[in-house]
Amino acid sequence: MEITLTKENFENEVMKSDKPVLIDFWATWCGPCRMLGPVIEEIAKKYDGVIKVCKVNVDEEPSLANMFGVSSIPMVVLMKNGKVDKTSIGYKPIEAIEEMLK
Repeated sequence: MEITLTKENFENEVMKSDKPVLIDFWATWCGPCRMLGPVIEEIAKKYDGVIKVCKVNVDEEPSLANMFGVSSIPMVVLMKNGKVDKTSIGYKPIEAIEEMLK
């Protein structure tokens, strides 16, 4: 299950998470973001209960995008214990995203 992140739920969903959190920063107008969407969806299903998968629409939540210094999308961030562990920019196949999770 993918969780839509907002500045209102960010603290609870990400900072207080007892699991690693994968955050997908995207926008509706972004072609590579639309290509990455199904990959993120597949990760959410495959790792349900192990990793929390969240999405941030950068147009709707610019403050979250700024907090992570998002300058190019899609950008995927893996958070562990409230800290950025790894980041990836641009479209990546599922294998590359799974490699981030290790």
